[in-house]
Formats: sequence, C-alpha cells, structure tokens
Amino acid sequence: MDRRPHGRPGQVALIGVTSTGTSTGTSTGMSAGDTSIRGLARTLLLLLAGLLVVAYAVGLVVKGSGFSPLVDGWLAMVSEWVPVLIAWLALRRVGGGRIEVALAAAALTANALADTYYLASTDSGGAAPFPSPADAGYLLFYALMLGALAVLVNRRLRGSAWSVLLDSAVGSLGAAAVLAVLLSPVLDSTTSGPVSLTMAVATAYPVLDLLLVAAVAGIVATHGPTSGRRWLLLVAGLLIFAAADTAFALLGGGYLVGTPLDASWNIGTLLIALWVDRSTTPLPLPSRPVTNVSALAVPAVSTLAGLGVLLLASQVPVSGPAVGLAGATMALAAIPLVARQRVLRLLARTDDLTGLRNRRAFNTDVPLRLAASEHRHSALLLLDLDRFKEVNDSLGHDVGDRLLIQVGIRLSQQLRSGDLLARLGGDEFAILLGDSTREDAATVAEKLRSALAVPFTLHGIALQTSVSVSIGISLYPEQGQDVIALLRKADMAMYKAKTTHTGHKVYDSEDDSHGDIRLRTLQDLRFALTDDQLVLHYQPKVDLVTGDVQDVEALVRWNHPTRGMLMPDQFIELVDEAGLMHALTQEVLRKALDQAAVWQAQGHPLRIAVNLSASSRVDMELPERIGAMISARGLTAAALTLEITEEFLLNDRDRARAILTRLRGQGIRISVDDFGTGYSSLAYLRDLPIEELKLDQSFVFPMVDDARAATLVSSAIALAHSLGLRMVAEGVDNMAAYDKLIGYGCDFAQGYHLSRPVSAAVLDDWLAARGAPPELVPAAPVAPAAL
Repeated sequence: MDRRPHGRPGQVALIGVTSTGTSTGTSTGMSAGDTSIRGLARTLLLLLAGLLVVAYAVGLVVKGSGFSPLVDGWLAMVSEWVPVLIAWLALRRVGGGRIEVALAAAALTANALADTYYLASTDSGGAAPFPSPADAGYLLFYALMLGALAVLVNRRLRGSAWSVLLDSAVGSLGAAAVLAVLLSPVLDSTTSGPVSLTMAVATAYPVLDLLLVAAVAGIVATHGPTSGRRWLLLVAGLLIFAAADTAFALLGGGYLVGTPLDASWNIGTLLIALWVDRSTTPLPLPSRPVTNVSALAVPAVSTLAGLGVLLLASQVPVSGPAVGLAGATMALAAIPLVARQRVLRLLARTDDLTGLRNRRAFNTDVPLRLAASEHRHSALLLLDLDRFKEVNDSLGHDVGDRLLIQVGIRLSQQLRSGDLLARLGGDEFAILLGDSTREDAATVAEKLRSALAVPFTLHGIALQTSVSVSIGISLYPEQGQDVIALLRKADMAMYKAKTTHTGHKVYDSEDDSHGDIRLRTLQDLRFALTDDQLVLHYQPKVDLVTGDVQDVEALVRWNHPTRGMLMPDQFIELVDEAGLMHALTQEVLRKALDQAAVWQAQGHPLRIAVNLSASSRVDMELPERIGAMISARGLTAAALTLEITEEFLLNDRDRARAILTRLRGQGIRISVDDFGTGYSSLAYLRDLPIEELKLDQSFVFPMVDDARAATLVSSAIALAHSLGLRMVAEGVDNMAAYDKLIGYGCDFAQGYHLSRPVSAAVLDDWLAARGAPPELVPAAPVAPAAL
C-alpha cells in the first residue's frame, strides 16, 4: 500500500506541458531523420527519468527532517509522472494490441493519481484521511498490474509442460508463505476489529501484496534468465514496491513523511516503466548459451521456505494463512518428487536405445514369472546378431543403433503379450517364453529368424540379416531353476549355434563340455603365444602370365599340444574376444620375416604377405615397429606385403590412411583382402596407398557356371587395372577357373588347385619341383594418379 506525500496538485499541469513537448509517435511515412530524432528524444526522456529519481532519493537523504516543498513536493511528483509518460508513449508506439502494456501504463497512472490526491489531502501535520479516494487508486494499481502479469503468465505458460506449471505454483506459494509470516501482525490487527470499510481496505493491502509477490515468484520460476534483462526490470520493480509496502505496513503509525522509504515507490515505478518501454522492442537473441538455474532455484528455495515456515509454526504462533500457504507449497513440491522417482525407476529398468527391458529388469522380472508359473514349462532364448560389428564399422554407429531399434520392434511383433523381451547389451537380446515346451521354443526361434531375415532398410541401404542371428535356448525347469543358470546354458547353446551355423540350438549336456573347452582353449591360447606353439603355413600366389611364384601368403596355425593342428576358425574369434590380436599379429610378423630371411639366405627370396587386423589401426607406432623388424633381419621393405580388409579402413579412415601411407612410404606393399565383401565405398581405392586387390573367393567359386558372377569378376579385374592395381584371385580350386582368370587378364591366382597352405619345408619342395623363382624385384611405387 502506498502512502507517500509527494507534491502539490499543480504539478499535474506541468507534466501535461512536458508530455505535449516530448510526445513521440510513429507513422508509415516517417523518414530516417524523423526516426533518429524520435529515438534520441526517447533516450533523453529515459535518462531524465533516471536522473529525477536519483535526485529525489539523494534529496530525501540530505534534506533533513520536515516537509520540503522542493523534494517532497515537486521533485517527488515529477519523478513519478515522467515514468507514467514513458509508459504511455510506449503504448502509443505499439498501438492497442499489447494488453499488458496498456494495463501497466494504466496501473502506473492510477498510482500517480492516487499519490497526487494523497499529497493534496495531507494536512499540515502530515496526516491524511483513511480510507480515502487515494486508496481506490492504489488498489486499482494492484488490480491492473496483476492483470498485466496474468496476461504475461498465460502467454508464457500456454502449452507448457505440467512440470513448468507446477514449478510456477510452488514458487508462488512459497514466496507468499514467507510474506504472510512477515505480514502476520498487520493481518491480525486488521481482522481483529468489527467488519467495516476501513478494515476491508486495510486487509486488502497485505492480501494484494501477497498476490503480487506470488505472481513475481511464479514469473521467475517459469522464465529464468532466458527472457533477457527486461524481465529483471519488471521483477525488481514489483519486488521493490512490495518491500516498500511491507515496510510501511510494519511501521504502522511510526511512518514519517519525507524518509528515504518514499524513494522506494518511485524507484519501483521507474523500473516498471522501463520494462514497459523495453517491451515494445524486439527481444534480442542471446549472445551466449543460457542456463535455467533460476528456474530450478526458485522452486527449490520456495520449498525450503515453506518448510521453514512450518518449522517456525511448530515453535511460535504463526498466522493460519501462512501455515496454509506453506503446507500447500510442500504438497505441490512433493508431486514432482514422486513423479521423478517413478521416472527414475522406469529409466533404471529400460534400455536407453530400444525402449525394451534392460538386463537389470530382465534379471528381476524372470524370477517373478518363474515363481508364478512354478509347475509350468518355460523357455529362455538368447539371441546374438552375427557380424553386427561390420555394420557399425562400415555404416557408422548411428546406423547400427537404428538397426538394433528395428530388430527390437520386429522381435516384439512376433511375441505374445505375456512374453518378456529385453536387450541385454550390444547386439544381444533375451526372451522368456511362458508356458512353452522345447518344440514351442524351437518354433518361436525359427519364427524370429524368419522375421529378421527380411532385409532392413537403413539410411537407404538394404541390409540382409538372414542366417546372421544365432539363438540359444534353455528350458525351465529341466535345465535350470533360476535366471542365472538359464542364461548361462542359453549362452552355451547360442555359441554352439553360432559355430555350427545352425541358426538356433536347444541346450544339452554336451554344450557344457563345449563351454569348458572354450574356456580352456582361451587359457591355452595365452600360453601358446609365449610357448612358440603357433606355426605358419604358406600358400603361393602364381603369376598367371609367367607361371612364376614370387609371393606367398603366411597363414597361422596352432600346433596344440593335445588337440593337434588347429585351423584359424577354431581360435581367431577367441583371440579377438580376449584382446590378443595385437600379440598374435606381432608373433606372425616375427615368424614370417624370419622365414623371409631364411629364403633370402638360400638365394630364392619370396615376398610374404601377412594379414593385418583391423585392431592394428590403433597402434600409431606400427609402421616404425615393422620397419625395425625388417631392418633387423637384413631384408628390404619389398619383402613384405600387408593384407588388410575393408574393416581396417572403416570407422577411423584418417588414422588408417596415416598408418598405411607411412607403411607404403617405407616400400611395404599394401593389399586389400576379401575385396567386394564389405559395405565400404570404393572411394578408398582412390584415396589410400593400395597396390593390390584380392578378389574374394565367393566371387571366384561360382564364376565357371554363373555368367553374372563371371561378369563381376571380369569387371573387378578391369577396375583394378584401370586404377593401376594388381588383382589376385582367391579360391582358385579347379583348372576351369584358372583358365577363365587368364582370359580375363587377372594377374595372380591363389587356391587349392595350385597348392594348399603348407609348411615352409613342403613349399620349398613344391617350388623346387616347379623351378626356382626369379630374383625378387622391389616393387615400384604406384603413381598417385593410379591410387
């Protein structure tokens, strides 16, 4: 409530003259010069308003006690009416379309008129009648400002999430509860007497202050710092107004005219007018990212305030309205806590990517389902997508994620509503089939494989997933009484299905021994790398023009002490899973270069090709390490060819290019193995320092009887030659294929028709029977234009 003596009524006429002299407006035909003049006038008027309020505040401090006509009269009134003028000029600029601007301008006018009347009705002793027509103006100020705030909040909250509305309500109630405690003496004194107009007006002021503070708190909770400085002007102005009214109410009869408290209302009026003026200009874009700290802080502080009021009420008497507001604050604040707890619980059980159950939820829900169906048969299916890593490496993890989402959708569509489906992690899914026998589970597994065999379209690329999902099945209660046992046995069956390429398999007791063998194999493999159990066999590459052999490929074998000679498909997967690929590559390189040195010393040097795993691309020191190994044996770099697959080039092509360029710079030949089987773009043939392509055997096998396959082979050879690359055909197992490759102009052939991979000693005999190869000529660098 505003009870400030400020000046004489005659000042209104003075302000009217000022308004006439400084009024600005807009018109469709104004020139740039007019706009500049009006902008300057507007700036000067804002500066004048600020200087007047500062002068008034300083005057109140230095004038001493008693009424000063200059300070408490003229200066007080001018410093209040100039902001009113600013507000109306702002309304004139925007027209009548901004309701909140019109309401705010009317509120400031009502307040200024009330102050003018109050000053005119004050007697020589500083007393004024109460209630009076000035109170109508003051109360109208509150009503109009609350109306303006209602328009703004409604516009801001329209379409907002319920959490924003709730935060706004919590902020409003918490602030109102604190103010209710402060105004308790005033509320108690105004309501203790008989009902009258005086009591009604006196009660209206603290109630309206409560509403005003609540509205301001709600605005801060919903807007935060993202609405710019103009909102700070409004919030600060209203809070200063409410604080001054509260101080006036608490002073009661001790209020004296002409104290610094009087400047508070004028400062609040100026800030509100500045907000009105700024509201007519477009909101500037933020120059830096903003955070919603205040939007989070206001509800939190309001909740603490409500709790503080309730604690205070337990120790000392507090008014009923304050306790009620604090209780309402706590009640509303509890709603999002409960909701967030439910959301957190749901998130803890849900896979982020697919929206299915996660491993935690599956491990929790399966025991409950099994207990509920104790006397019924159930089946647990464990699914793993084979070669999923190739999709991630070739097309990117975002495409891989989309594939997993679609897999989850397809699996869900094939299951009953009571079945449990979860993604355990990576490309692994688990399903619990209730009331299912062995035959039922096998039928569902076939159904799931058929569903996943339909091509997926991702990023415009069709991916065929047939025979790329392996499913292991375990049965309840025969093969396990809990989820851990069922998952373990389903995992064993799944790996058996993966290695035998049967698609799905139901667990049986033999799979336990398979799992044990797998674990023992992994332990033996670690020992084999240090115990010289790995041996190399060599398969020659025959020059299809001359029939000579200058190149061989080194292929690793494991001479296991008890299981005999193991082929790569029996242990390479374990090497990769155990993270031993780097150690295996180093061991193969060491043995291959040792053998190359032996052949060189014997006078018939051969270039040896060694496969370089995709994981080698993380080793940026690899080129220097290989170069040192070659130099230590007295070999030239031309003695070594490194075969890479397209997987080596994917995911981090820049790193792969850097490594291959440094290797090629030393003179080491780079060959692309399994050419044509990956998802990669052919752009790498142009960008990378490659000298040789090895056409995958899947193209060569059907070439003799399949015209389309033969066309692919001949086209691939022509492509390689057009880029200045050599072409090696793998899988040449018969004379017909050999002759066709010669006709297509292929450079080299490799396959069982020529020779199986054999030991170095056997290869020496084979070469001797054919005649020794000519001297190895270092490979000439490939011209950049041919890369």
